[in-house]
Amino acid sequence: MLLKLDLQFFAGEKTEKATPKKKQDSRKKGQVAKSQDLNTAVSLLVLFGFLSAFAASMGRDIFHMFQHSIEYYMLMPVTEANLKTIVFEVMEQCAVILGPFMGVAMAAGVIANYAQVGWLVTGEPIKPKLEKLDPIKGFKRIFSMRAIVELLKSILKIGFVGTAAFVILWIHIEDVLKMALKPIEDTLPLVGTLTVQMGLVAAAALLVLGVLDYFYQKFDFEKSLRMSKQDIKDEHKNSEGDPLIKSRIRQTQREMAMRRMMQEVPDADVVITNPTHYAIALKYDESKLDAPYVVAKGTDYIAQKIKLIAKENDVTMVENRPLARALHDQTEIGDAVPEEFFKAIAEILAYVYRIKNKL
Repeated sequence: MLLKLDLQFFAGEKTEKATPKKKQDSRKKGQVAKSQDLNTAVSLLVLFGFLSAFAASMGRDIFHMFQHSIEYYMLMPVTEANLKTIVFEVMEQCAVILGPFMGVAMAAGVIANYAQVGWLVTGEPIKPKLEKLDPIKGFKRIFSMRAIVELLKSILKIGFVGTAAFVILWIHIEDVLKMALKPIEDTLPLVGTLTVQMGLVAAAALLVLGVLDYFYQKFDFEKSLRMSKQDIKDEHKNSEGDPLIKSRIRQTQREMAMRRMMQEVPDADVVITNPTHYAIALKYDESKLDAPYVVAKGTDYIAQKIKLIAKENDVTMVENRPLARALHDQTEIGDAVPEEFFKAIAEILAYVYRIKNKL
């Protein structure tokens, strides 16, 4: 009894890797291994890289926009039509300036997400699930290993960003201290340069953390999909069908085929026997085949049944042991007899027709 319980316990342990079907079903539900931190890091790195290359031109465009607004819009009378014109023109200029910036951010996020999970569109994650309102499960999630990992990740992210800012400021400490003695128009370029540099260093550090997080998420996801040996057996049974049901279906199919075969025996022209172990029922119909064909065959019990039906329906039986065995081994139901047996079959049919006075 104890041994049986132990086997059941180990069979229920989730120690096996998930099957392809389990992974596919999980993917359909939107459950995939993905690191949101990696997406964020890639987006930040691309954005600050974009700023480092085009910040100067964007600054000039913004300056010209404000210059134009002050020189032109301030002289316009305040009317409803003028306000609409001003709002639409400012929005258009902002879209032109910020459009590439936002487009790069969106493209970076999409590419980073696609690189992790591929093409996946599903509405399962946004469906309401009542089990999420369970306070006990919520308490377990708060104090789970995943929550601890997320806390450590948050601390590391704050540390990385803080370290990046400190390193950049320390490298340019002399320029930073001189900013208090310079006019504001001379300090703005330095502030912009330092901001972009801090962003690039912080994004690069977060990218390393994001890659590590991706591998952790993949490991944790595969662990959550693990299956027990019993789960694999049940999945195989569900996908392939219950062996008991399949055997019953095959048995039913065999019985139906047997009934159809036996229904053809009364119309046979002759039954060639062994005489005890083999029985082959042949029929010759010019409208179907050019040669006699097999309508029923069998050994032992089935052979005896074929002979019984043939006797009840006055079908002639001819004993020919080598021919009966050869036909049984070389033909299937519905097959024409091989050409090598034509002469022997023709003699038998001629004998049968003479008996029935068909000639």
